[in-house]
Amino acid sequence: MKKSMVWLVAAGCLALVSCQPQKKTEVAVTGPESIHACVKKLTDVIVYDIFTPPVASRIYTYTSLAAYEAGRFQNASSQSLTARLNGFPDMPKPEAGKDYLYQVAGVRAFCFVAEKLTFSKDTVRRFEAATLASLRGGAADELYDRSVAFGEAVGKKIMERAGKDRYKETRGMERYSIKQYIEDKWLPTPPDYSDAVEPYWGMIRPVGMDSASQFKPERPYPYSSKDKNSAYWKELTNVYETVNHLTDSLKSIARFWDDNPFVSQHSGHLMIGRKKMTPGGHWMAIASQVAKETNADWEKSARAYALTASALLDGFISCWDEKYRSEYLRPVTVINKFINPRWESYLQTPPFPEYTSGHSVISASAAMVLTTLFGDNYAFHDKTELEYGHGDRSFTSFLQAAKEAGLSRLYGGIHYRFSCERGTEQGKKVGEWLVRRVGK
Repeated sequence: MKKSMVWLVAAGCLALVSCQPQKKTEVAVTGPESIHACVKKLTDVIVYDIFTPPVASRIYTYTSLAAYEAGRFQNASSQSLTARLNGFPDMPKPEAGKDYLYQVAGVRAFCFVAEKLTFSKDTVRRFEAATLASLRGGAADELYDRSVAFGEAVGKKIMERAGKDRYKETRGMERYSIKQYIEDKWLPTPPDYSDAVEPYWGMIRPVGMDSASQFKPERPYPYSSKDKNSAYWKELTNVYETVNHLTDSLKSIARFWDDNPFVSQHSGHLMIGRKKMTPGGHWMAIASQVAKETNADWEKSARAYALTASALLDGFISCWDEKYRSEYLRPVTVINKFINPRWESYLQTPPFPEYTSGHSVISASAAMVLTTLFGDNYAFHDKTELEYGHGDRSFTSFLQAAKEAGLSRLYGGIHYRFSCERGTEQGKKVGEWLVRRVGK
């Protein structure tokens, strides 16, 4: 064959190859199991590490936002949440024309942040390695590595915001202590008489609210230990009588919503602690259960977690801002002093001021988000407490559940009724505001 003919044949072959359409790598989109597993593992870590409820809400928020922002691109119509929230930098974008395993990216972003914010880092690393291996399948190294790198880049941007929310500054502030006895101000409560928890949480930068005091509730009833006809005394005696005449049904409600991350039990000189998920963890578990029931895909599930967590964080900030403004006394303190020195609340009274009820605020804020995502009258059977031995309960809506969660603190003897009711209204405003900012 002549040399010129060889070149002609070669050129023809090259032309034939170049004219063929380039085959794009097919990237399978699997179900939402990986994001559900991430949140469950984080709850287990938070329980083990014993984070306070406000701190736990911060951890849930940053991890869930990281997962959503990294994994949302598998849904072309999804919108950034951080772009509509306070103080977040611009998030990285996938490189045009290249494929990604977006669930791999989402898990990497979630775990990158979780490892930074928790103590059980080895547990997070092992979970991440196993989860990423299951998601990788037969993906080529280049595709897998690119996806991991993208998730990590998002995680780093989320941590930039976490480093500027004033959390670190509050760790080094003066311990809250009772410098002098003032009759109408909060005092440590039995059985442990612990120092007040997170006295500076109102300084944490909200993700949705304009400020911690944006939804400041009306002033609590003026304290009065002498006027038996005062609004305060009527509220106090209502707590006393409610606990003294608890039915089995009310006891069940109180236990179901207790969610105290560390309950101490005393026997002589021995103290035993029982660990449980936090109030925020309970609502994250509800979000998980409902997402599964409705067959929500990965992106919608991740969005539900991110918004629920953000509502919890802002709810705690709003509530704690008020708690340390009013420094309101817990019922047990006044009842022991003026009514019955041997009286005990049914649930262990947590170590921070009373007004408003934290359960009421954060439950209502989370319920507003879940109502927006899943409907006004979504009936569900809450089975999230079975793991902790507290049974299950049915509700006709998220707001009904939130109302019961708030009143459970009255049944537990640790809050006044008006603190629960006002806290619920405060939380609704927090949740409504967040939903309005990010849209549906």
